[in-house]
Amino acid sequence: MSEADVLQELTDRLRQAATDLRAEGLEPAAAARLVEDCARLAGEAASELDRRVRASGEGSDRVADGQGELLA
Repeated sequence: MSEADVLQELTDRLRQAATDLRAEGLEPAAAARLVEDCARLAGEAASELDRRVRASGEGSDRVADGQGELLA
């Protein structure tokens, strides 16, 4: 999987989890699992962005830009 595909996959999974969290009738236990999944996915995305920034040799300003892309 390419670097772009990794971030796209994580972004897609985060968006799907957010959609699932908005679903009516979601049981509290299922909601808790989704929140945990979101936290884990966000951590993976942050690690991937950090890895890319370090590999490119660019400054920490790029990390904030990349994280903003995930939230868009």
